[in-house]
Amino acid sequence: MATVEDVILSYSRRGMTLLRPYLPKDYCGDAADEILSWPKGGTVLLTTGFFVDGQPETDGPAGTVSLAHALRRLGLVPVFVCEKFGLDYFSGFEVEVVSVEDGPDRYQAILDKHEPVGIVAIERCGINENDDYANMRGVSVAPLTSKVDYLFELSQGRIPSIGVGDGGNEIGMGSLLDAIHDELPICPCRTKVDRLVIATVSNWGAYGIVARLQEKTRKSLLPSFVDVRSYLRRTVALGSVDGVTKENIVGVDGFSLDEEAAVLRALEKVASI
Repeated sequence: MATVEDVILSYSRRGMTLLRPYLPKDYCGDAADEILSWPKGGTVLLTTGFFVDGQPETDGPAGTVSLAHALRRLGLVPVFVCEKFGLDYFSGFEVEVVSVEDGPDRYQAILDKHEPVGIVAIERCGINENDDYANMRGVSVAPLTSKVDYLFELSQGRIPSIGVGDGGNEIGMGSLLDAIHDELPICPCRTKVDRLVIATVSNWGAYGIVARLQEKTRKSLLPSFVDVRSYLRRTVALGSVDGVTKENIVGVDGFSLDEEAAVLRALEKVASI
């Protein structure tokens, strides 16, 4: 029987399957166990938003919102940390708006205010070994990308962290720095996390964590395809673009909605309750 990791690494195009041997076999389960260890009522800081042609791409927000809803059902308090686009993308949740000018003091203030029990990054461009924020083509997106890495650097060893990525340049991929150098033609993000989840599409990685949370708690937590499609349509209406085609279309990383639906169906089967 397929595992959650098998499902979220299906249709692989960018080498994430090459990194799989460097992670625990049940890395989504490990991330879920970490979340389930966080005390009820605690705040979880969530960040996402990878800029493509000046707009957040469709990969990231949908998965992060799905995880946020699951966290709420489990008694945790999700708070988003991102640029001002999040006020529209994440309505119904508290959003801490950050900007490219913000330094470590701003992020320390967010940590002091919320005293989070955990921090999660899903498809969030992270600072690389060249002190830059770059997309998969090696083009800098630093003028648009706030330095959310500070949240993870300031919290290291004190507040548990989870990262989800699909290319090597996302927050959390610093945990596999040597492996990425060996396996992928990319300058990797250097920011580490305690629990790393890799997937063909980062949204799918987030759904994978939710699937394992559903399986472990016996609560219905996975989003339906209808809900995901509706949310993707809303973000596209707000200007979001497909990260691969750069088009303002309801697609994610060049994959069709048919493939999105297939992944969600497979995860529901694996995590049936």
